[in-house]
Amino acid sequence: MLEIPESTIISRQADSILSGRKIVQVLPANSPHKFTWYNGNPANYPSLLTGRRIETVKGYGAFVDLIMDRDTHLLIGDGTIMKYYSPEENCPGKYQQLILLDDGSFLVFTVAMYGGIYAFQGEYANPYYQGSIHKLSPLDQRFDEAYFEAMIGNTKKTISAKALLATEQRIPGLGNGVLQDILFHAGIHPKRKISTLNGMEKADLLYSIKGTLNRMIELGGRDTEKDFWGNWGGYRVLLSQKTFKKPCPRCGQEIIREAYLGGSVYYCPQCQPLPAINPF
Repeated sequence: MLEIPESTIISRQADSILSGRKIVQVLPANSPHKFTWYNGNPANYPSLLTGRRIETVKGYGAFVDLIMDRDTHLLIGDGTIMKYYSPEENCPGKYQQLILLDDGSFLVFTVAMYGGIYAFQGEYANPYYQGSIHKLSPLDQRFDEAYFEAMIGNTKKTISAKALLATEQRIPGLGNGVLQDILFHAGIHPKRKISTLNGMEKADLLYSIKGTLNRMIELGGRDTEKDFWGNWGGYRVLLSQKTFKKPCPRCGQEIIREAYLGGSVYYCPQCQPLPAINPF
């Protein structure tokens, strides 16, 4: 799924290849997917996008934005896979959209469970997109202790560490996927109430947010996700559906998986203890 590491890496890779390329043909889905969301009628995408020249590609939160001339955008959201194919490669059998470029290469967009492919000119009022553009990313130097403390101060003290980081779009693009390793490195249980965190623990959490995300990006993304060319990332995810049956990489205890706040959380009860006294 598209989270901060993926949107950052894919946008950088795509920008290096696509900048200056012109769209010569747009093919609609040859395998309709009822959980693929579009901006308006996708039948209008060819007239909007054909002939447009890609100027740059940017990543925001859980979005990758192909920015073209005439203030035209093609935006992909969480759940949509955008893969680049050279002119010599064969086209896959199924896709939710295909874009042919002026050098014979092409982009294929596919959706597994759900995802968005949004074409528009000018502004796009989607609140998640707007939040991703205008809110500070943890990759920004301005996302510092003062900013983080203010973010915590503006939330209810009864919420948990997971709720703080991965709900209400407080940090766009920080989702349930990257959350697990962030909390593990910080030694904080996903259900830990933020009211129980002391100053040092808050500093450790901020350090883990920034450090874990940057490490994921440095290594080309998570090994559970693919990049612009379809390659798996080089960051080995410690806590996920694929690894939770293995012992904790730090202490050897069994990793626990639980359903919590609309998804699964993974944690080590030894390295991420939940305080025995929790008044909330």
